Amino acid sequence: MQTLPTLFVSHGAPTFALDPGLAGANLAALGRRLPRPQAVLVVSPHWMTRQPQATLSLRPETIHDFGGFDPALYTLQYPAEGAHLAARRALELLQAAGLAAAPNVDRGLDHGAWVPLLHLYPQADIPVFQVSLPMWLDADGAYDYGRALAPLADEGVLIVGSGSLTHNLYEFRLGDPRAESYAAEFAHWVRDAVLAGDHSRLRQALAIAPHARRAHPTAEHYLPLLVAAGAAAQAVPASVIEGGIVHGVLSMDSFLFGAEFPARLGADANDALPN
Repeated sequence: MQTLPTLFVSHGAPTFALDPGLAGANLAALGRRLPRPQAVLVVSPHWMTRQPQATLSLRPETIHDFGGFDPALYTLQYPAEGAHLAARRALELLQAAGLAAAPNVDRGLDHGAWVPLLHLYPQADIPVFQVSLPMWLDADGAYDYGRALAPLADEGVLIVGSGSLTHNLYEFRLGDPRAESYAAEFAHWVRDAVLAGDHSRLRQALAIAPHARRAHPTAEHYLPLLVAAGAAAQAVPASVIEGGIVHGVLSMDSFLFGAEFPARLGADANDALPN
């Protein structure tokens, strides 16, 4: 079976579901070109637990875990099936890595999962499950978490870390467009490390990248990038999925580890990405 690449997506604000912009268009193009997975695994900062859990729901509900937005957002559904067997395999891998991973039969899909999937796989015709993000993970731990899950990519599962390349909610609420320069500088630094295959720099980004503390006052929205990178290990090449900056401070760039994204959009939708 073909080894799938791994993906980090910036899911932005919940309004990304209604306003896809550049990031949504490029995720849609990517979804048309990726080899079709048997299941999608999403690790999101909107499900953090003391110990790892995996969703075993056969029909995971669409969780609207946000408030104060356009009422239209609360009507959206992502009716994908669950991925029971793949979720159990994820639990086996995490347990083999020494983690006390457990099933969760009730939880649905949080907006860190279903919002980007609306654009990546809009037909909701691929089974989806989530693995929680342990609240005690640091950067190296998140990378190792991805490495533990990596065998799934050989078994038809697309591993997706969903977070945000920059995530300062205070400045997001201020809506100050002058803040964009620092977000862009941090995003470009991370982009350079991704394209260079320098995973050591990625793991140190919150300590050494320019404006790191401002871009991420807390780490949880950056850690899914390290999960995706760890799941790919040193797989090359890596590609940037352009997303631009929205609301002045949210970089919407995403990264594909282990395959090249076609530079030109609008090509034959049946063209798959190379290995």
